[in-house]
Amino acid sequence: MNWTLEVVPVPVTDMDRAKEFYGDRCGFKIDLDDEVAPGMRIIQVTPPGSRCSIAMLSGMPGAPGTRSMAPGTLHGLQICVTDIEAARAELLDRGVDVSPIRHVGATGWEDGKGDTWNSFMSFEDPDGNGWVVQEAPSELSER
Repeated sequence: MNWTLEVVPVPVTDMDRAKEFYGDRCGFKIDLDDEVAPGMRIIQVTPPGSRCSIAMLSGMPGAPGTRSMAPGTLHGLQICVTDIEAARAELLDRGVDVSPIRHVGATGWEDGKGDTWNSFMSFEDPDGNGWVVQEAPSELSER
């Protein structure tokens, strides 16, 4: 049996602002924007080529075994791309504030690309939730 990570909840304060950021500025596909019950809204977006989506929820009761997160407290989720320079350029062109490309070197974090699996950049959404982007050597289906 496969266990697949398919949806990650991201805590946000303003659903429309988050939809604009992830959809228009990051270029993620808007899968769903629906009021599922009175006062309960879900927006689900998916990064291009990803099998895992991001869900932003408003007015939803917590699911069993979950705790609510304050907006801006989610950090370190990682997205992989096969061309980090092109991904950075695309985000910058869309108005996203992205860190320089860095790698882990002999003295810690150093500017520029590193070897295979060792090139990273980061960005935050309007609430301060932090994302890491890592360059992978090939598409997931080819690894």
